[in-house]
Amino acid sequence: MSADGAVLAIDPGRRKAGYAVLSALGTVLEAGIEPVGELEQRVAELLGRIDVERIAIGRGTNGRAVGRVVERFELPIFWVDEFETSRAARSLYFVEHPPRGWRRLIPIGLQVPGRPVDDYAAIVIARRFLARGLGAQPPS
Repeated sequence: MSADGAVLAIDPGRRKAGYAVLSALGTVLEAGIEPVGELEQRVAELLGRIDVERIAIGRGTNGRAVGRVVERFELPIFWVDEFETSRAARSLYFVEHPPRGWRRLIPIGLQVPGRPVDDYAAIVIARRFLARGLGAQPPS
């Protein structure tokens, strides 16, 4: 699949990592959550199908370890600040999956998604990266 300027974003965690591939325009091409031990295989599979040009990794928990996993793919790696990504991911989740029934009456800020939102956090990381262009911080 051709996606000029696509970015693979990863929200690293200790046990699992969210990932998302976005086009240069910010369209989500694919997203999901993988155990950290299976992330390298998933990234290889994604790169075999989608023309990704860059990788953006959240600068947070287990970020350096995940960075070492993906550096073998020889794509430019950029680090993105993860400040408030969990909150933004929850908001994005509820935009795509609005509460139904009586849950509509409860403020969104008081609700918890029915599943992990690491993939939505990766989408937030990718959009932050794309909004800043190549000005995101490369690894030091």
